Amino acid sequence: MGTDMTYNFVFKVVLIGESGVGKSNLLARFTKNEFNHDSRTTIGVEFSTRTIQVETAVIKAQIWDTAGLERYRAITSAYYRGAVGALLVYDLTKHLTYEYVERWLKELYDHADPHIVIMLVGNKNDLEGQRTVPTEEAKDFAESRGLLFMETSALESVNVEAAFLKVLTEIHRKVASREVTRGSISAVTLSPSIGPTSEAHTESRSCCGRS
Repeated sequence: MGTDMTYNFVFKVVLIGESGVGKSNLLARFTKNEFNHDSRTTIGVEFSTRTIQVETAVIKAQIWDTAGLERYRAITSAYYRGAVGALLVYDLTKHLTYEYVERWLKELYDHADPHIVIMLVGNKNDLEGQRTVPTEEAKDFAESRGLLFMETSALESVNVEAAFLKVLTEIHRKVASREVTRGSISAVTLSPSIGPTSEAHTESRSCCGRS
């Protein structure tokens, strides 16, 4: 139990977007510095963690990844619960994945914390010659919706670190400035407990009144 306070916050960040846009490889690149050329479609939900320092705070980032396929949509409310950040990913070589961004945003706003920090991410910018989504168009869309924006390449490890760090830094800024009230960010916790079932146990102070 001595390692419990090696970090100050746990921030849950979800990856969303259509299947095949590279969510799993963004996760693998950020948390393990790996890239899998023949990564299979994610089944259900998985998550990885990485601890980073933002200013004076040590933050444990809990990054959740899910299949972008319709048949897994039943998991949405549990998947989004407690998330304080989201990377909404599209493939900049497949315009259709960008067209679905609007629908994913609606889903986020329906299920997630209203204060959630969202970044629109155009992945696969190593395939510049096959680009179908202009940078300016996506950037303008992001700005009009109040979203952060970045283009990445999980393959070449371009901007992956920067994208996650920017989201985590912005979450930390909101928390530090008290812009977000304590009660509304269930995932921002000083406890290392993980997973949707742990939330009920983060405020177990009643045990201490028996001394």
